[in-house]
Amino acid sequence: MEDGKKDESPASAAQVLLNRLDDYLSGREIEAYVVGGYVRDRLLSRLPADIDIAVKANAREIASGVAEDFRGTFVLLDEKNDIARVVLNDGNSADVIDFSSFTGSIKADLLRRDFTIDALAVPLKAVREGFGLSDVIDPTGGRKDIENSIIRAVEERVFLLDAVRLLRAVRLAGEFGFTIEPGTEELIREYGHLIFDVPGERIREELLRLTALPHAGQMFRRLDRLGLLTGIFPELEDSRGVEQPGEHYWDVLEHSLAAVEALECILGEGDWVHTSGEVLDHVPLSDVIRQHLAAVISGGSTRKSLLKIAALLHDIGKPSTKAFDETGRMRFLGHSREGAGLVAGMLERLRFSSKEIKVIETAVNHHMRPMQLSQEGMPTNRAIYRYFRDTGETGLDILFLNLADHLAARGPELDIDGWKEHNTLVEYVINKRFEKEDIINPPGIINGYDIMKSLGLEPGPKIGELLEAVREAQVSGEIQDREEALSFVKRVIAAGELPARENDIN
Repeated sequence: MEDGKKDESPASAAQVLLNRLDDYLSGREIEAYVVGGYVRDRLLSRLPADIDIAVKANAREIASGVAEDFRGTFVLLDEKNDIARVVLNDGNSADVIDFSSFTGSIKADLLRRDFTIDALAVPLKAVREGFGLSDVIDPTGGRKDIENSIIRAVEERVFLLDAVRLLRAVRLAGEFGFTIEPGTEELIREYGHLIFDVPGERIREELLRLTALPHAGQMFRRLDRLGLLTGIFPELEDSRGVEQPGEHYWDVLEHSLAAVEALECILGEGDWVHTSGEVLDHVPLSDVIRQHLAAVISGGSTRKSLLKIAALLHDIGKPSTKAFDETGRMRFLGHSREGAGLVAGMLERLRFSSKEIKVIETAVNHHMRPMQLSQEGMPTNRAIYRYFRDTGETGLDILFLNLADHLAARGPELDIDGWKEHNTLVEYVINKRFEKEDIINPPGIINGYDIMKSLGLEPGPKIGELLEAVREAQVSGEIQDREEALSFVKRVIAAGELPARENDIN
């Protein structure tokens, strides 16, 4: 946008909404400004994601009136600081407008904000008319910092006043490809300990915004360099410097960070600089998988964003399970199960939803399973059935976490033939998942009542175990109909034991 020139871009849904807001507020003679992200994004020629309105009035009352007049939903965000939200949902998408109040001048209000690139405002009336640079109120040099791609704190107390800004600085730098200027980096290091005092739900929100972006792995590394990563996840500190067997190139923490970068490479969101470009040629990533990973799990999270967190935490159980066997070989027996338990507690602390925790916990618990499906050749139908029985829809996510784990374990010493074989196995399992529904969900040919009536058994857990044995026999082709199923159950009972369920390789 050049000085003196108006923004002539086509009216978007956001512009129409801002015009309506101008009608509503100007009709009530309320001084109002569009502030922060909307102005920044327009200056960057990006599609604005946020609409923040500063009003010289009671923001709660204004937001409540807008919600009623626009048929939206009113949400009180911060009663003490008079911040409220209006959510407008048309059935297809939702627009979110945040309202805050100021009592002095708008310049004074901007000087209380976090970073110069967000300490910008434009009168709402000017936005309606298509604002130019001369309309931008910029008391901190935000426009110049946008031009120079710099994240700069407005003042020294920025992080002291709100410590979640520590994470936001890193996320904004990653989102826009900006550099955090040295003085602001020093402030982050100085006040980094305050991250422990940030409410879990606010950290969760920033984490999900960060992992929704490409290059989240690089942002995790920056958080670690600044001392913030283990402020969010203190349990990760135990992974630092923990050596691994020879097939691993890095220690546990470096491997965990590399796993996020490897995952993003596999999903087409970043580069894997440690090996040749041939790596991506073998990954079975399809539009169906992309759609699956884009599925929303809970407010603000998708399968892909949660999978990145799972990649970061997948080996969190290794430090506490590290041991040496009688031959002196280093082992981490049970680290997946141990890690799943740790992860559940960590994410509860950060107020992740039960659905989100279940996805990540399942991924961590079973991240080794894909390579355990077969000792030689492709896995059997029974093994694939058991895998998806235990992992559900997250089984697809885990396949790609497992590939990322492989890539991050070998690093620059990757054996391309072994990598090809691994991808071939993953592709085989994916194809079975989508092309052989009778393997994943075998049709019911008998039920518990059939077993009890035919064999004179009483209700109890054993009935469920027998039905599960029948399903496994179905997918392996041993039985086809009700009569064969009942005969199978009789043989199982006569033998005195059920087929083992713990062994995935059969």
